[in-house]
Amino acid sequence: MSVEGSAIFSTATAEPNVSRRSASFSPSIWGDHFLSYATDSMALLDVYTEIEENMVSEERSYRVYYAKEAMKNQVRAYYLESKWFHQKHTPTMEEYMAVALVTSAYAMLAATSFVGMGHVVTKDSFDWLFRGPKILKASEIICRLMDDIVSHKFEQKRGHVASSIECYMKQHGTTEQETVHEFRKQVTDAWKDVNEEFLHSTAVPMPLLTRMLNLARVIDVVYKDEDGYTNAGTALKDLVSALLIDPVTM
Repeated sequence: MSVEGSAIFSTATAEPNVSRRSASFSPSIWGDHFLSYATDSMALLDVYTEIEENMVSEERSYRVYYAKEAMKNQVRAYYLESKWFHQKHTPTMEEYMAVALVTSAYAMLAATSFVGMGHVVTKDSFDWLFRGPKILKASEIICRLMDDIVSHKFEQKRGHVASSIECYMKQHGTTEQETVHEFRKQVTDAWKDVNEEFLHSTAVPMPLLTRMLNLARVIDVVYKDEDGYTNAGTALKDLVSALLIDPVTM
């Protein structure tokens, strides 16, 4: 499947026409406390401003502009998704995925992580990222679909915007099992796109591609068999302990 391009992830200031959630996002709560959330977002932008001031002497303050724009896209996407929830709107898969890839937060995380990566990052690196390269889109697809497969039942019970599972089943008249089977194939295709970028990409240095790969790897651990983000106390506890408390001696 093709994963090129992104309508929302750009440096344009116009409001995008798409949106979706991160694992910790609750549309019902977010919608009821919009002003509080907006205030928190402004506080976060202040953090970016502080980082920018610290980077002026290194002539890298331009990087913070990109990180802030990515965060703005994220907040716009959350707002649009909250509207879907309160309107009880189940979008088409095309509508949903345009939004869902943004609120996976991978574009925002990648842009923010680039800020502190040293001389390997240039303005061209950010321009490349904001054009929505294949490896970014593939990572977002891996995140969104793996997340939805294991978390959609719990999320629907507590009150969430429709996930990709509900959207696909409604649009195509499939069962949940058939939908999950299709999504797992799409995740496999997305991993192939990630691998292809490492084999053929010359657009940016390898450390930047590795950063994108590592984001996808996190999802493969956290959402492989269950919603490890929500159930971190059980699902991830042993993994964290094995890494930090009882590491294997090399």
